[in-house]
Amino acid sequence: MSDYLPADRELAVADARVALVASRFNDAVVEGLVAGARRTLDRHHVAAAKILWVPGAFELPLAARKLAESRRFDGIVALGAVIRGGTAHFEYVAGACTDGLARAMLDTGVPVGFGVLTCDTLTQALERAGGGPGNKGEEAALAVLEMIVALRELDAQ
Repeated sequence: MSDYLPADRELAVADARVALVASRFNDAVVEGLVAGARRTLDRHHVAAAKILWVPGAFELPLAARKLAESRRFDGIVALGAVIRGGTAHFEYVAGACTDGLARAMLDTGVPVGFGVLTCDTLTQALERAGGGPGNKGEEAALAVLEMIVALRELDAQ
């Protein structure tokens, strides 16, 4: 379990509405990330209201932005895997995905958890998706829940 939240910190998020957006490309990896994200949401009694599958990591930002703009969700968890190949394609996809997800979050004010792996090998990606210690899907979901709490605290002040 990669839940690194301090033991004395309880997240009051049971009423939070969270959507998962996941890439079908590299699905053997992404399914592990989705399972990890769902475990974290379950552990904090949050039902993932929606899972939206998109073709690849390049499409994640548009889907995340549309989900955020709908105002039906308090947070979005983006999950995918970009694995380096022999061309510059990796850099373009990874960079566009990263920039697009950040822009979706900043433009809408809805937290977007970054659970997109950018690895050199499939083995590295599988390890980070639950095949080794930790799961980046869990960590991305936890980050979204923490941001929901932090934003609620700011709004209440």
